[in-house]
Amino acid sequence: MRYADGPTATAESTIDAPPARVWELVTDIGLPARLSPELRSAAWLDGATAPAVGARFEGHNDHPLVGTWRTHAHVVELVEQRAFAWAVTDPDDRFGGGEPDPDRPLATWRFELSPVPGGGTLLRLCARLGPARSGVSLAIDRAPDHEERIVAVRLAELRTGMAATLDGIRALAEDRPPAP
Repeated sequence: MRYADGPTATAESTIDAPPARVWELVTDIGLPARLSPELRSAAWLDGATAPAVGARFEGHNDHPLVGTWRTHAHVVELVEQRAFAWAVTDPDDRFGGGEPDPDRPLATWRFELSPVPGGGTLLRLCARLGPARSGVSLAIDRAPDHEERIVAVRLAELRTGMAATLDGIRALAEDRPPAP
């Protein structure tokens, strides 16, 4: 798969907790920073204090090959206890994509919640890369003949981080301590 194809990574988990409890956790933008191997912090911008379509938050990330960078995420979908999605932009033009535009994000992330029989919740986390330039673009610039492998490695990294995030959310929703 090539970067221009909008490659995606998905992870899911069945959680023994009602959607209302899971929703409370997935809409806490600070929580993934406690669970993710890459996201270090997140904070609302422009006076926002909770998710709403159009609200923005800033994230700080760290990756061993890319270093540290800042993002601005724009909430693009919010359906109570069903879906929470945000488009990630590069406010510092760290990756050379030009003016940040939530209609052309470097990635789009989405939590989807579905009730399951017995009162639990199926939680799915999806990430779509592109179309704007990102850290993956920098790697492809250095080794264009290896684009498909670079994309595959990044998707595998994302799936690993997503699984860790979902495991932590499941533990918290089920009132268990998250794994270290």
